[in-house]
Amino acid sequence: MATDMYVNNATYHHPTPWETRFEAMSLPDMLARTAARDPAAPFLHFLGRTFSYGEILAEATRFAAGLAAMGIGRGDRVGLFLPNVPIYASAYYGAMMAGAVVVNFSPLYTVAELAWQVGDSGTRVLVTLDVPELYGTARDVLEATGLETLVVGSLAEMLPRLKGMAFRLLKRSQIAAVEPSARVRRWKDVTPDRAFEPVALDPHADLALLQYTGGTTGRPKGAMLGHDQLSVNAQQVAAINPFGDASKEVFMGALPFFHVFANTALLNHAVVTGASIALVPRFETKQVLETMDACRATGFPGVPTMFQALLDHPDLPATDLSALKVCISGGAPMPAGVHTRFEEVTGVRLVEGYGLTESAGVVSVNPYEGTRKKGTIGQLVAGTEILLLDKEDPTKLAPEGEPGELAIHGPQVMRGYWNRPETEAETFVTHGNKRYLRTGDVAAMDEDGFLSIVDRIKDMISVGGFKVFPSVVEDEILRHEAVKEALVIGVPEDYLGEMPRAYVTLKEGAAAGAAELGDWLNARVGKHERVDAVVIRAELPRTMIGKLDRKALRAEVLGDS
Repeated sequence: MATDMYVNNATYHHPTPWETRFEAMSLPDMLARTAARDPAAPFLHFLGRTFSYGEILAEATRFAAGLAAMGIGRGDRVGLFLPNVPIYASAYYGAMMAGAVVVNFSPLYTVAELAWQVGDSGTRVLVTLDVPELYGTARDVLEATGLETLVVGSLAEMLPRLKGMAFRLLKRSQIAAVEPSARVRRWKDVTPDRAFEPVALDPHADLALLQYTGGTTGRPKGAMLGHDQLSVNAQQVAAINPFGDASKEVFMGALPFFHVFANTALLNHAVVTGASIALVPRFETKQVLETMDACRATGFPGVPTMFQALLDHPDLPATDLSALKVCISGGAPMPAGVHTRFEEVTGVRLVEGYGLTESAGVVSVNPYEGTRKKGTIGQLVAGTEILLLDKEDPTKLAPEGEPGELAIHGPQVMRGYWNRPETEAETFVTHGNKRYLRTGDVAAMDEDGFLSIVDRIKDMISVGGFKVFPSVVEDEILRHEAVKEALVIGVPEDYLGEMPRAYVTLKEGAAAGAAELGDWLNARVGKHERVDAVVIRAELPRTMIGKLDRKALRAEVLGDS
């Protein structure tokens, strides 16, 4: 259904034709090609120090040699338990040069969470940083699991020389006391100069990344992403850039690299085009504003809460954003009020996109220039096809003109879940001899090929047999001038089975009461969409990248897991 529409390029508004096909390559080859064009070109700007493509390639090669010396080879798993620091890139591409599969771990994981994923993935080597919180967690996991080796990088050694000296002298409490041993190795000891020939990789056969996704229920599952999926998705993202010489772009690197959105839209996107990244260890609003100003950032991929935080910061009006061409929001729906206000205050175009861990990061996005539609997730990136499936029976298509479950076919779709063959039947569906990934998201497509996400199938609330989409109720209550954020979940009700309940935070200085908000909302929604209550909170739960977390709220309120 999408193919016929997008072949007519009059309705396709991205600069590269939809039918474009891209070359699959290994990620180390992708880095090597870019470095060969200009080894001195800037790659990572980090707290006042710039690392070139040639420097990162050389360090990645040394790390690959170090891994090979430890007996790590094709198919072995190497975990990255790191914030946004330069050695993330060196370890990421270096592990793949050795033939290994990278496993991303969030720096916010507890010992139990990290230990479980290390065990499930069979990670043999884990790379972390000499920050007490990270090193302490990693050291505990080393003792509690089958993990063989811990490699510890030095934050001070990645800083400019004088800044690194000051860090060691004045912030000793922020440096972990690392005790090297046979199982605990320093990064610099693992990466001496030595000869190494990178492993020859087949992008269509070799696995590149295990990216764990929480899903909606149960234990996290490791999405298996090959070199082909990741390299092509990076090129699909690059193909929507209409601004000319992409190697001159400077991306604001505030999204965490451990997340698939950043892996594709920042790291691999930069590498395939030769762009640079202005990197910060984590999202801190003041530091991000200072970095965008100092590095003349031209693009900023983020999540909605980041853009809200920028709007809330008093330094935003004084920040020079004249180089910034576009901001891209993904990961969660963008509230209409935040979208409009951000563009009004900054003068920078903000576009929404959509993707999943299982799709290597990016499926669709609004055009950076020209026609776009607020409130939609834009048009598909080149080479991507979709179907809208019947919400009750995925073997059938949704009735014409009605929303349905979004199913994706394209070169960026994962191979499956690590050690979970039993999930194949529920994860994929075949139509017309093509294998489609079921997303669990209910979507609609308009006459111009712009997609809108209506809600998640598993989030729908059943009220007396009627299906209520939480996002519809959330969108309505967000129209109230006092409401800043909202999440709606279904709560048990004896007669109707479930009723919606709204949880909100208020804007600074707002004084609306819960009963007042409930009355206001219920006067504006359908009978079955009316909430039993509005609950005002100081904050709502968030995921590790800052998205509002409906699953966590439901677990807290109802005890669901």
